[in-house]
Amino acid sequence: MDRALGLLREIDPKASFGSWIDEGDAADLVAAGDAAAIRWALESLPGADVVVQPPEPRFRKLLVADMDSTIIGQECIDELADFAGLKREIADITERAMQGKLDFKAALRERVALLSGLEEDAIARCLAERVVPNPGAATLVRTMGVGGARSLLVSGGFLSFAEPVAKMIGFERVRANRLLFDGTQLSGRVEDPIVDARAKLDSLIEARGEFGLDPQQVLAIGDGANDRLMIEEAGLGVAYRGKPILTEVSDARIEHHGLDALLWAQGIRKKEWVRG
Repeated sequence: MDRALGLLREIDPKASFGSWIDEGDAADLVAAGDAAAIRWALESLPGADVVVQPPEPRFRKLLVADMDSTIIGQECIDELADFAGLKREIADITERAMQGKLDFKAALRERVALLSGLEEDAIARCLAERVVPNPGAATLVRTMGVGGARSLLVSGGFLSFAEPVAKMIGFERVRANRLLFDGTQLSGRVEDPIVDARAKLDSLIEARGEFGLDPQQVLAIGDGANDRLMIEEAGLGVAYRGKPILTEVSDARIEHHGLDALLWAQGIRKKEWVRG
């Protein structure tokens, strides 16, 4: 904490310790100055996750989250590809798309086409055997829900995964792409319109308007290039283990802790957390 205050006082000589949220784990510090400069200074501390924000609003009323590599630790299409013996090939396309090096829609159609003929039961097996929530995901969603926040899982992945994940974690709503089938086999096609970066942004804006919220009352979380627009739109846009193309526009990034650290960012103590 002394090191953090020393760094802050190079920007604002009046920077001060505010209070512990959970003693020894999370604290509020108070400083004036450029938010980007403050964040840059504090992120030099090893093992520390930093959220620089104004005092209010502290608690966010809408949570919008990506699914793959954000709420869960996997890219579902890559894991599904493993059942077809194509994981390496498809994972390479996924990584380049998430880095922003490929057109998302074209990359999605290309990957889905490679899965043509895969039996539908591979999805259930993949869910049961491969899909694991990231640490703190359910605690974040459920605790915010108890506080009155609404939640939306919006994914460039597939409803076949997103709907069960949303139920498991506690999301109220879900939007994702729908795989098309020929009988019990994947057809190699995905239903239009595809949920891409623009669709994620539109989903956030629509939900915010429906609930009568200001932009600052929205928390959005993602990891890749197709989350960029919604991260920029949210009052607090967070990159979770994010790709460089996302971290450069996010308000904060989580690199060292679980998703439940975003409850500390909202001033919520561990004793108030609803464990997932």
